Amino acid sequence: MAENGIGELTFYKGRRVLVTGHTGFKGSWLCRILADAGAEVTGYGLEPEGEPNLFTLSGMESKIHSVIGDIRDQKHISQVFAQTRPELVFHLAAQPLVRTSYEEPVYTYETNVMGTVHICECIRQTPGVKSFLNVTTDKVYENREWAWGYRETDGLNGYDPYSNSKSCSELVTHSYTRAFLAAGGTAVSTARAGNVIGGGDFARDRIIPDCVRAAQRGEPVILRNPQSIRPFQHVLEPLFAYLMIAQRQYEEPSFGDSYNVGPEDQDCINTGRLAELFCRAWGEGLSWRAEPDGGPHEANFLKLDCSRLKNRFGWRPRWSVEVALEKTVRWYQGWLRGEPAADLMGRQIEEYLRG
Repeated sequence: MAENGIGELTFYKGRRVLVTGHTGFKGSWLCRILADAGAEVTGYGLEPEGEPNLFTLSGMESKIHSVIGDIRDQKHISQVFAQTRPELVFHLAAQPLVRTSYEEPVYTYETNVMGTVHICECIRQTPGVKSFLNVTTDKVYENREWAWGYRETDGLNGYDPYSNSKSCSELVTHSYTRAFLAAGGTAVSTARAGNVIGGGDFARDRIIPDCVRAAQRGEPVILRNPQSIRPFQHVLEPLFAYLMIAQRQYEEPSFGDSYNVGPEDQDCINTGRLAELFCRAWGEGLSWRAEPDGGPHEANFLKLDCSRLKNRFGWRPRWSVEVALEKTVRWYQGWLRGEPAADLMGRQIEEYLRG
């Protein structure tokens, strides 16, 4: 294993890998890393959402086998498994927004819970899947607003429909593992990642895309709750952790478990501080202000204890939140100047691997 527990990406060369949710923000970055490593990547997900979107900007459709489909369609996803026979599966497909989960709770549960059931069932029926990683969220825990980080042994009981559906996704995965997958030779882990930031995220109701849109308009950034503390990290941090976990459990199934993936304690900051760092890195006199909008409940304080990942794999985050913000701002400013998204992604992946 390399420094910080990150495995050599040569492991993935020639491996058959299936990524659900490949057209999303994290999925696009993950597919780029895997394609560069020489993996045979199949992506399964919805049409890229919005314009612009990172999947289209990065040209990933020409670099992998992209299948457009809905994770709720068990028949279709089963056909894709049968055709591609993956060795490793990364499950990222989800309805990922808290506010949307209040607006569309049934769709959220159908996607995040039954979607996980469908993936687990496909793995159960597909010989040769040796490693499965279900990516959930730091919000799976019953949030008690305490000051220390949640551990993997703490209770799962997300408050809002999004968080709760991800708690359910964890429970589905654990049940399938015990009942079917472990006996079938598949090593399984779940990864509970903190809030990710990075270039190429254009989603609504996320702080960095909102900051970028405000900067483009020349207006102040508007924050709903600047005191909310979150474990912010650059998107490459959890993605390389996912790759490390999937590789290690492929090689040694006893590594299969649940893992928190988050920043160091000093990098768990409130959204006001994040906006301040963003404005400073962006320049041009950008500022922010608070405007509470009376929106639905969201946790005020959330941190993760990542001791398990650190102790078992020797993993450490590589970029502080300040560096993560600087990399993020440089990505967007480069893209706005006309630099190709694919070039910006490749450069930052190389920078990350250099430490």
